[in-house]
Order: sequence, then C-alpha cells, then structure tokens
Amino acid sequence: MENEVIYLLVVDDEDRIRRLLKMYLERENYLIFEADNGEDAVKMALEKDYDLILLDLMLPKMNGIEVAEKIRETKNTPIMMLTAKGEEISRIEGFEVGADDYIVKPFSPREVVLRVSAILKRTQSNKPKEKANPNLIEMPHFEIDDQSHRVLVDGNPVNLTPKEYDLLVYLAQSPDQIFGREQLLREVWKYEFFGDLRTVDTHIKRLREKLTKYSEPAAKMIVTVWGLGYKFNSFPEESEK
Repeated sequence: MENEVIYLLVVDDEDRIRRLLKMYLERENYLIFEADNGEDAVKMALEKDYDLILLDLMLPKMNGIEVAEKIRETKNTPIMMLTAKGEEISRIEGFEVGADDYIVKPFSPREVVLRVSAILKRTQSNKPKEKANPNLIEMPHFEIDDQSHRVLVDGNPVNLTPKEYDLLVYLAQSPDQIFGREQLLREVWKYEFFGDLRTVDTHIKRLREKLTKYSEPAAKMIVTVWGLGYKFNSFPEESEK
C-alpha cells in the first residue's frame, strides 16, 4: 500500500474518541474523515469510497447496526465496530450485518491501529484481481465470469443452478466477509421477509458437493462460521486446515 492514499471514516459521537483515533491513525499517514452521528455516517459512506470505516455502535439518529445495514445494501467497505458493549449478542449483531472486526471500549489506540493495518492488508491484497473483463473474478481454484455466468474450478466448467451461481458470486465478491443466513436470504433470494433458513444451508451443501467433484480445496473455501453464517475464504491454505 506504499504511495497509496488510504481513506478512513471514523464514526463516534464522542469528540474525545474521534480526536484520539485521528491522532494515532494520521501517524500512519491515513487520511481521516469524521462523523458524529449515524445519518451523517451513512451519507458520507455512500458518497465516497473509504478503505475502512471505524463505526461506533451507540450513535444518535441511527445506531451502528442500522448504519452498517444501510452501507451493506450497496457497498462492501470494511467495517470495524467500536462499542462499550461487550455482550455476545452485540458482537453477533455486528458480524451479521457485515462487520469485519469488533473492538470493545475502553481500547488501546495502538491496538486499534494494529487491527486497522491488519484489515487493510487483508482487504487490499486479497481483492479479486482486476482484468480487462470487469465482470471476471479470479481467485485460487476459481474463475467466475459474471458476464457469461460461467464458473471454472481448476479449469473445469461447473454446472450450477441460477441460485447456486448467485450464492457463489455473492460470497466470492466479498472474500473473508461473514454473511448471516438472514442476510443471504435478503440479498441472494431477495426475500422481503425472512424465509426458511434451511434454504441457505441446502444450497451451500449442494454447491459444495458440485465443487468437490472438481476440486476439494475449492469446495472447502466456502466456510461455515458456526453461530454466524458463511464466508468465502480467500486463503485456500487456511480453508484446508
């Protein structure tokens, strides 16, 4: 990421917290933008492409969960949740709406900087490679052409149903991001209300079975995150452990 400008959005209603994070993050040469309420955060996040959003859970006008949900409707910007709440339910809610990391207040600013660096390193270096064909997703074991709806696994074409294909593409477009079953029903099946969660599990099972015929490591890249949902692991070696 040398010589590359990194844009961060810090969202917290406490001026002291924003100033503290801004001071530490600017030392790493990140360009910092700030918002002190949920509505402004959504507006800023949708108007500009940030490399990472540090998002407080308890905000005026719109809480952090609602902000993350709004952002995830159109963008996959990495999100780190900041909150004074340490209950498991808060962490699960954050991950279900697409948070990439979670840190509980009071926190060490240095720890935040290290976590920010780790997220940026992962998301910047593991994005699908951009080719002449903007609809092409290339990752280890996979080549997905969204223009022709063609999936190659280790060079072999895989015959998928339309919904299996949509599910694979949705996961592969956001590698390492955890998606809850409810979110997958909304985004892939376009259910206005939650359907049967087993629909997601069944399609994941069938998708893995079809991929396994051509590449077991490829099938293992679709990972179950127990209690949270599913993700597409961009690190094949980790998937195979």
